Amino acid sequence: MKTEEIIELNKKYVMSTYAPGLVLVKGRGSKVWDADGREYLDFLAGIAVLSVGHCHPAVVKAIQEQSAKLIHVSNLYYTENQPRLAQALSERSMGGKCFFCNSGAEANEGLIKLARLWGSTQGKYEVITMKNSFHGRTLATLTATGQEKVQKGFHPLPEGFKYAEFNNLDSCRAAVTEKTAAILVEAIQGEGGIIPADPAFIKGLRTLCDEKNILLFFDEVQTGVGRTGKWFGFQNYDIQPDAFSLAKGLGSGISIGAVVAAPKLSDVFQTGSHGSTFGGTPLACAAALAVIETIEKENLLGNAHKTGALLLQNLQETAAKYDWIECARGCGLMVGLVLKDSAAPLQKRLQEKGLLTLATAVRVLRMLPPLNITAADVEKAAALIAEACEELNPKI
Repeated sequence: MKTEEIIELNKKYVMSTYAPGLVLVKGRGSKVWDADGREYLDFLAGIAVLSVGHCHPAVVKAIQEQSAKLIHVSNLYYTENQPRLAQALSERSMGGKCFFCNSGAEANEGLIKLARLWGSTQGKYEVITMKNSFHGRTLATLTATGQEKVQKGFHPLPEGFKYAEFNNLDSCRAAVTEKTAAILVEAIQGEGGIIPADPAFIKGLRTLCDEKNILLFFDEVQTGVGRTGKWFGFQNYDIQPDAFSLAKGLGSGISIGAVVAAPKLSDVFQTGSHGSTFGGTPLACAAALAVIETIEKENLLGNAHKTGALLLQNLQETAAKYDWIECARGCGLMVGLVLKDSAAPLQKRLQEKGLLTLATAVRVLRMLPPLNITAADVEKAAALIAEACEELNPKI
C-alpha cells in the first residue's frame, strides 16, 4: 500500500490515541525504512523496546522455530520456556520467582496487587509513588502515575495511592502512614524527562522501608534488561528491592511483561489470586530467552555503558554551546537533552534529517537506541543533533 492509503485507512478505522508521523515498513539493526524507501537511524527503538535492535537474527530464529512448535496453550499447562526464562531473570536479580504477563502496565498492576495482598492481613494497602512518574495507562497504573495530565478525564480514580517528591527522602517519609504497603519508584524517570535517582535517595528508601516494614518496588519497565548498562536499573545503587516490574526490552518487540519478586514475596500469589491468559507464552518466552542470550553473547551491557557515555559526552558538548539548552543527562543508553523550551521542533528537525528521537516532558529530547548501537552510529546521531541545534539557533 502507498503511504497515503495507509494513513487514510488508519484514520478511518484506528482510534486516534496516537499521532503517528511516519509510515515505517522495514527495520534492521538500528535502522528503519519508511514506505517511500527513506532510511532513518532509530534512536527510539520502539520506546526502549528493541533492546537488541530490529529483527536481530537470533530473536527472529527463536520466534520462527518456536512458532512452528507451540505458540500458546495457556497457563493451565506446563511449558518449557517459561520456567527457563524465570530462572534466567531470577539468577540475574534476586533469586526469587516470576509472574509473567503482557505489558509494563500489567506488570505494574501485578506489583500493586502483590503489595495489597501482602499487606491485607496488616491493614496496609496504600502505595506511595513519585510525582512526575509514569507507570501505565490502566486505571490503577495511571493513578499510580504522578502526572495529572495522564489522569485527566478518568475520575473518580481508584483509592490507595499517595505521591511524594522524587529524590526527596523527607517527602517520602512524610507520606508514610500505618496504611502504607509499598513505595514504587523508577531508577530513572523516563517519561518524566530522563531524571536519574540520586544514590542517597535510593539507599534512603531502602532503609526507610526496612524501618517501617514497607515493601520497596522498582518499575524497571524502561530501565530493565540492560538499558542502563546493568541488567536492571536498581543494580546501579547497590540495593535490592522486594520486587520489580519488567516489559519493553525483555522481548525486543514481542509483547511480554514480568513481575520479579525476591524470596520474601515469591509465594504471596497463590493459585487463583492472579493470572494472565497470554502471560508467558512459549513464543514470548522464546524471544525473551534469545534476547538475554544475545545481550550476554555480544556483551551489550558493556556496550550500553560505553556507547551511552559517548552519546552523553557528545550531547554535553553540544549543550554547552547554546544558552537555550540546559544540560544532557542519563545513564547508559537512556539519555535526554534538556532544553529550556519545547523539544518538539528539535525532534521534528531531526526526523527530517533521518534521526528518530522523542520529545518528552515537553522540554526533553529522549534517546533510547538499541543496546547494540555502534560508536559510529552514536557519532552520526550526535553530529545530526549538533547540526539541527545550529540550524534552529536561535529560532527554537
